[in-house]
Amino acid sequence: MNDKQRKISSVLLGLFLLLWLIGIFLGEPTRVLEQAKSICLECIGIG
Repeated sequence: MNDKQRKISSVLLGLFLLLWLIGIFLGEPTRVLEQAKSICLECIGIG
């Protein structure tokens, strides 16, 4: 792997980690799990 490809990989990894942390701080995992739970309850006819 040459230096240009290594830099691009590092930048993309850094961007991914930044966006991942922002999502965690904004509470996205909780929101996704709540939506999944409501969809599953609707599918089995409880909710």
